[in-house]
Amino acid sequence: MGFFDWISGQFIDVIDWVDDSNDTMVYRFERQGNEIKYGAKLTVRESQMAIFVNEGIIADILGPGIYELETKNLPIMTSLQHWDHAFNSPFKAEVYFVNTKRFTDLKWGTKNPIMVRDPEFSMVRLRAFGTYEIRITDPKQFMNEIVGTDAHFTTDEVENQLSNLILAKFPTVLGESKIPVLDMASNYEKFSEYVSDKIAPFFGEYGLQLTKILIENISLPAEVEKALDKRTSREVTGNLDEHLQYQTGNALGAEGGGTMSDMLGMGAGLALGQEMAHKMGQKNIDKHSSPPPLPTRNEALYHIAVDDASEGPYDLRAIQEYIAKGIVKKETLVWKEGLSDWVEADSEFKRYFDATPPPLPRK
Repeated sequence: MGFFDWISGQFIDVIDWVDDSNDTMVYRFERQGNEIKYGAKLTVRESQMAIFVNEGIIADILGPGIYELETKNLPIMTSLQHWDHAFNSPFKAEVYFVNTKRFTDLKWGTKNPIMVRDPEFSMVRLRAFGTYEIRITDPKQFMNEIVGTDAHFTTDEVENQLSNLILAKFPTVLGESKIPVLDMASNYEKFSEYVSDKIAPFFGEYGLQLTKILIENISLPAEVEKALDKRTSREVTGNLDEHLQYQTGNALGAEGGGTMSDMLGMGAGLALGQEMAHKMGQKNIDKHSSPPPLPTRNEALYHIAVDDASEGPYDLRAIQEYIAKGIVKKETLVWKEGLSDWVEADSEFKRYFDATPPPLPRK
């Protein structure tokens, strides 16, 4: 290496960075131990910010523009270096370029089903996935909280953490929304906005802005989807009898053919028609051949006094059974509607007492 090559390596006159990737969030300008010449040109492009780090401390943050590195452009740096007068000595500092553009198409998705309450299905397990977009809004906080001293920080290094943050908050947001599962497909856009409003504040803790979150799909377990398909199929057919009649008519009205399949189709249609006619006829037969209900008799209902308490009302058949069992005796008080007072059972049921066999003789 020649003397002039060594000299040029010691002094960097132009500091800039052109992003040739789609995922670089922070890039540290490669000095390779070189000093930055006082008065060098710094170019900060649109969607970039430059951060000067002096002895591990963030000294200055510069927005888009072209800067000549002098004391008037680096007030904080001047204070740290004690530059009380202008001079042309080189200085050492780390320069980080922060990419403030929007980073899109970052993926998120549930690793395991989420159990939620649903107004129609009671409890159901859901899976969801989609994409989200972010941008750096607070470079200093992002550097302190996430990047640290990483020389080349990409979205891959923070995507998992941000996805986990979304998934940690998503079940709560999903439960608070109270949107039925069957209505979510028609409310993806509205639901996405709702999720963004609820989760975005947590991204601010990292110096990031959640600009958009998209929900591409919310799915039910395979078993539930099969059950819904069957339910949908039944509802599409409408009235089952009318559906069978329609199929029978199609089978009977099919033109041409003469093949075995046509004959089988007609046979099936005739069989269905006969079965339906049989069922309808059977309904009519059952309707007209069933006897009418027995007329109700206006029998008297009795109350009986048992252990100084009123029990009943009982019909005559029950009273007769109680007399046979000895529960109702001749002196038992009874009452029915129409009597002004309680009377002894013998006066009302004398014929039942007379028909009661005497007790068996003792051996």
